[in-house]
Amino acid sequence: MNRALMRDLFESVDLKVSLYESGNRFLEAMPVSGPGCILLDVRMPGISGLDLQTIVAKEIRDLPVIIVTAHGDTQMAVRAMKEGAFDFIEKPINNQILLDTVNKALEESAKLGSEMSEQAAIQARLDFLTPRENDVLLMIAKGKLNRQIAFDLGITQRTVEVHRARVMEKMQAKTVADLLRTVMSLESFSGKP
Repeated sequence: MNRALMRDLFESVDLKVSLYESGNRFLEAMPVSGPGCILLDVRMPGISGLDLQTIVAKEIRDLPVIIVTAHGDTQMAVRAMKEGAFDFIEKPINNQILLDTVNKALEESAKLGSEMSEQAAIQARLDFLTPRENDVLLMIAKGKLNRQIAFDLGITQRTVEVHRARVMEKMQAKTVADLLRTVMSLESFSGKP
């Protein structure tokens, strides 16, 4: 893939471009997050595009990867897609198809970034709960009633109600359904103590 031609194509439609000589150079300067996308050739100096994609998928979840190659086959395309590639494009490249694919990847990146920001905000609110409030939340998530929670924790039902109200306030939930929907949206929330 001719990097200068790619840069010119993307800059012609006002897209910001960062070019790297190799996969290793990209890893040295690896951006923390998007919005953006990564365009990789399968054959690059040093680390291959597919190997770099595997690393990127683990490190930067909100930057979709588009794989480009003149040496592709079905097996390679399947591997790339299983590893999380946004798309797989074979050379020679149709500029309009490439631009359309990049624009779709940028939309996906913005969506993923927004979801990750929301997840971080929910996690921050969850981290602000006291240990006892967290215990009450876990039992609410298991479907227990206030009196059952009180019995299990060895506290009064009134104390459970106070903790429950604080959990609702801190988690910015109006109903128990809102609360559960919010915490269950977290990948890290298991509902287990």
